[in-house]
Amino acid sequence: MDSLDEIARQVRRCTDCPLHAGRNHAVPGEGHPNARLMFIGEGPGREEDRQGRPFVGPAGHLLDELLASIGAHRSGVYIANMVKCRPPNNRDPAPDEIQACSKYLDRQIELLNPQLIVTLGRFSLGKFFPGEGVTRARGQPRHKDGRLIFPMLHPAAALRRSEHRGVMFQDFQTIAELLNRPPQPASAAAETPEAAAPPPPQMGMFGEPAATPPTPQAAEPPAAEPPTPDPRQLAMF
Repeated sequence: MDSLDEIARQVRRCTDCPLHAGRNHAVPGEGHPNARLMFIGEGPGREEDRQGRPFVGPAGHLLDELLASIGAHRSGVYIANMVKCRPPNNRDPAPDEIQACSKYLDRQIELLNPQLIVTLGRFSLGKFFPGEGVTRARGQPRHKDGRLIFPMLHPAAALRRSEHRGVMFQDFQTIAELLNRPPQPASAAAETPEAAAPPPPQMGMFGEPAATPPTPQAAEPPAAEPPTPDPRQLAMF
């Protein structure tokens, strides 16, 4: 599996677990082949199974809104799921089904090598941090095996409980900030939340230093927080 296209071809003809028997279309994943931002959800729903594309149902529409809130679009990111075929009646994916699909997802991660992986919901969180609850872990960027992981609630949670919408929009602002940070060397990255670490200097979307802000007047105190990223910087990942 030397390319994302080859992975997609293999997924579409895969029969490695019972889920293949009930699918209309497998859903390999889609997005920019050089995406810096990767989302991992749970599995396809009814609309995804019908179209063969990830996150095109109601939860996907919310994901599009969240991306737009930071000036991004799904064409500039990569979206995948833990399992590539729809579980019957949208039930939770079984461990053996997740295991059968893991070779595809692992290879997608290797080929993309994204700067940031956002896990959507408890199943994708469990891939990196088994046994942890997403409600407690969400919003805390942390490193695992040299990769920066950002846990979030699944968009479907916000469709069920409207109070989660504001939390998700806040988390996307953090995503924008993380993408504007220079990557941290894997050797220096601890597998713990980054909350206690001071934020690194603001950077442009392609690694260039952001414009130096004007020197404040003597009577003005220095800014305590880095400037909010300009959403226009995030238009293309």
